[in-house]
Amino acid sequence: MKIAAFLAVAALLTAPTASAQDLPQLPCADADKECARRAMKHHGATDVASWQAMLALPAAERIAPATPQLVEYIALDNIANGYPERPRAARLDAGLLADVKAAIADLPTAIWALFGERLVGVYFVEGLGGTGYTEYVFDAQGRSVKGFIVLDAAVLAGQRANAWATWKENTPFAPGPGYRLEARIETDGKDNRRNAIQYILLHELGHVLSIGADIHPPWNLSPKQIDAATKYPFFDLAWTVDRAADKYRSRFDANFPQRAGTVYYFGAKLAAADMLPAYASLKRTNFPSLYAATAPGDDFAESFASYVHVVLMRRPWQVTITRDGKPVDIFRACWGEPRCADKQRMLERLVKPSS
Repeated sequence: MKIAAFLAVAALLTAPTASAQDLPQLPCADADKECARRAMKHHGATDVASWQAMLALPAAERIAPATPQLVEYIALDNIANGYPERPRAARLDAGLLADVKAAIADLPTAIWALFGERLVGVYFVEGLGGTGYTEYVFDAQGRSVKGFIVLDAAVLAGQRANAWATWKENTPFAPGPGYRLEARIETDGKDNRRNAIQYILLHELGHVLSIGADIHPPWNLSPKQIDAATKYPFFDLAWTVDRAADKYRSRFDANFPQRAGTVYYFGAKLAAADMLPAYASLKRTNFPSLYAATAPGDDFAESFASYVHVVLMRRPWQVTITRDGKPVDIFRACWGEPRCADKQRMLERLVKPSS
């Protein structure tokens, strides 16, 4: 199962319907999950040898429509996970491509420099079934050494930063009378598509940064498969491994009952009235966002994205909850606060070598 911020958007946008000739011919039937899983093993899209031509380019130029091989891999992954969407290579328009390149160019030089060796590239499809994800690329010895990012061009085409963030942060909660949650990640003058893309990319780049870094357990292994002797310093600040139950548990679960029901994108499990207690509990943890509390990999990716966005780029990040039209709670980025100090120190060390 991919960790990768797989953002379901059916309720937000409807992507153009593909014609039959646009869709790849797949080696597995639509409902044959086991066939798809077999076909994904040792697939060329996850073999570093398949990407040598792209890796010869500067990292900022590794932006392109997905190759047929990559489209096939994503389609197989959707079959394996029971997702109905069947992706196709994107037809990138000049405006979207310019926004993606501008979003990358606007990142701190030291941050982008971290990805020259790890990032295979950023590739675009339509009909992904979400906004994006990141996947491992393996060397000849089967070690995860790099990663690629896949984004849905059709979904990104209509995004603005604050509207996207507000939608995302509402997905764990069923709508309810009197309650409203609004997220803000940009000032009014910078609330545009480019900066929505930039924040989405920062999260995915956080996943790439974790590859080969012993930050958290590999996302392609189940918790019970994790070697008890291996240390993951960032993971250990907030998580434990329950091998008997084959689950990751947060160190804050005893005082954070809403965490177990926090599910993004795939159907709200919390009521609107749970917004206030969930965020009150979150303030007693070292998670920088509610999404970070859902899984170890997303904890690091959210922490990285938030740290770069807020601390290095000095952009806003806050969630405001209103009840009956009146603000009743504001959750802000935790950087500079004692509760996130240990995570902040680790992030500072990770980005320092290239600064």
